[in-house]
Amino acid sequence: MYQEIDLDKININSEPPAEEPARQYYFMAKCRKWVQDFEQKNGRFPKACVVNMGCQMNARDSEKLRGILGTIGYQETDSEEADFVIYNTCTVRENANNKVYGRLGALSSYKKKNPGMMVALCGCMMQEPEVVEKLKTSYRFVNLVFGTHNIFKFAELLASAYESDKMIVDIWKDTEQIVEELPNERKYFFKSGVNIMFGCNNFCSYCIVPYVRGRERSRKPEDIIHEIEGLAKDGVVEVMLLGQNVNSYGKNLKEPVTFAELLQRIERIDGIERIRFMTSHPKDLSDELIEVMRHSKKICKHLHLPLQSGSTKVLGEMNRHYTKEQYLLLVDKLRAAVPDIALTTDIIVGYPGETEEDFLETMDVVQKVEYDSAFTFIYSKRTGTPAAKREDQVPEDVVKDRFERLLKEVQEIGAKKSLQYEGTIQEILVEEVNHQDSHLVTGRLSNNSVVHVPGDKSLIGKLIRVRLTECKGFYYLGEVIEE
Repeated sequence: MYQEIDLDKININSEPPAEEPARQYYFMAKCRKWVQDFEQKNGRFPKACVVNMGCQMNARDSEKLRGILGTIGYQETDSEEADFVIYNTCTVRENANNKVYGRLGALSSYKKKNPGMMVALCGCMMQEPEVVEKLKTSYRFVNLVFGTHNIFKFAELLASAYESDKMIVDIWKDTEQIVEELPNERKYFFKSGVNIMFGCNNFCSYCIVPYVRGRERSRKPEDIIHEIEGLAKDGVVEVMLLGQNVNSYGKNLKEPVTFAELLQRIERIDGIERIRFMTSHPKDLSDELIEVMRHSKKICKHLHLPLQSGSTKVLGEMNRHYTKEQYLLLVDKLRAAVPDIALTTDIIVGYPGETEEDFLETMDVVQKVEYDSAFTFIYSKRTGTPAAKREDQVPEDVVKDRFERLLKEVQEIGAKKSLQYEGTIQEILVEEVNHQDSHLVTGRLSNNSVVHVPGDKSLIGKLIRVRLTECKGFYYLGEVIEE
């Protein structure tokens, strides 16, 4: 829809529309008038810096922020000494909050040199009431604060910030509203993230996400299909379907649709060659989905399946709703259906009350599954979660020892798994010119492994066949196979 909107035809002297997204285009037109006035006064367009600090859901939100700012007329920059700086924050770990406060300290000095500079904060961290109160008292130079539920209102909120000398704060506790047909600036022209749902219903005992992202809300399948069809026409060949738990997609729709059914519909879209998705919760990964993956020609041979712990006791305390045995059975089903699937995972070490026996259960799962790679984390208290209140926190030295043992095991298995593809011919999607050597381009296999091959920017966005000549641990060197 946004490609059809002409901001010049919007009467900004009239009352704003009540319906979305027309209301936001009205405010974009209004903001663009401010940008034009800035350009006339300063002889240049204002510069904006969008800093993404979180997950792929945040990255997708940041694309929307950049798209709206670009439509308004801002020029994008990586420098935080810009005319407008917005931090899209994460709050999964408490030290993420501290990093934001540190960055704000630096912005304070920039703003003293440039009083007209505007600063905004959004994202998960802003959903915490104590954070907003701290901003009001200690960082009063911030112009705009909003959260995760009303990011679509960015243009409207920015217009309010232009007209006020006070901090604009607009935080919603929750919402059923989904507004997606707004500008976005994709990082890559050939691939894109696509939100299929928002929020989370799982309430794992260590996780703050359901409290800041809200309850699950699924987009209508026809809206998702329409968006992906538009992306395909725009040259996108790979989509990443995004949700906190994509496996529970569709459960809250008036006419329920399963995630497996949605994938089958997306597979039929011409032009889309690769389909990825994340994140998958083991408790909701259905046999129907496994069957769809078995027969699919477009779903990538990679699944991120968070384990968190291999101990059934700890999993119960984490509120994960599956046992060690159920997880391993799920892996067996996946490998039987898709033998060459790459499995990656998340593992937490040192969850409160974790014993050596519990940890060895985790090591046992790692050895049985043989993950291609794993994101391993030392448990850290997250204020506001049940786990943070527990008194049986594991001593730091014990956690560190377990973490190092786990990391060593994961790395050795991952290196061994990577070697099995050395010498084979595979297909990669070329993503960029290599940052270290401009004579190489970098792409990804279907299983998400990174490959570097000789080439130039003309290959970016193309699917090409390569021979993997050498495994370098967690990436490959290769050569292009001439057709």
